[in-house]
Amino acid sequence: MQHLEPRPTTLERQSHTLGGKRIILIGGTSGFGFATAEKAASEGAQIVIASSRQERVDSALKRLPDSAEGYRVDLTSVEQVNTFFDQVGSFDHLVFTAGETLQIGELAVTTLEQAKQFFNIRFWGAFMAAKYGSRGIRTGGSIVLTSGLAGLRPQKGWSVMASICGALEALTRALAIELAPIRVNLVCAGFVKTELWSNVPESDREEMFANAARQLPVGRVGEAEDLAETYLYLMRQGFSTGAMILVEGGGLIA
Repeated sequence: MQHLEPRPTTLERQSHTLGGKRIILIGGTSGFGFATAEKAASEGAQIVIASSRQERVDSALKRLPDSAEGYRVDLTSVEQVNTFFDQVGSFDHLVFTAGETLQIGELAVTTLEQAKQFFNIRFWGAFMAAKYGSRGIRTGGSIVLTSGLAGLRPQKGWSVMASICGALEALTRALAIELAPIRVNLVCAGFVKTELWSNVPESDREEMFANAARQLPVGRVGEAEDLAETYLYLMRQGFSTGAMILVEGGGLIA
């Protein structure tokens, strides 16, 4: 009697690697965006990175497989974002991690212009990426946006940061409904060592990391690789949408 192998369940079919998938990472030239690009590429994914700085694109491409593509895109320009997605064509997943160096300041000394500029990339950049990128996403694809713990546990001087994080959480849920069946999810990052802290002097930065590590239940601050695992999970997980995953070492409860 012929032995028949059992057919894989739907869940088993979804639990595959990202091999053969085409993934666009806006902000994928540094930090956890680049870490995600590296990990996805190691699984055989075709990587497309985009950044507003050509030198960052060139540097990242040198560290990725030869098949990777890179583009310079001004994420505050409607025309450039629209043209970029026209150029790249169809793909499977969109990851948005773009953001300029963190600016923290109390409300009394923060100008309206500074606040608007901070929103331009982190919120409106994500909005435009979803708007123009969603039309090229293949069946079964997804969008993963990026937020931070500031929206859930703000500190003094974080009014602008907290506002952006809260807006991104609401945008994620709204897009999950509007763009369905494309899945839209959000990674909420805690204290992570990335280039975003480069404006802080090195000695102060290391002291800041050490102080944060002592306060966190896990006993350390995050690394870019910690976040990358979450982006990959949300791309693979075919039954999550409108969700926010916290990757913050227990910072919310500390």
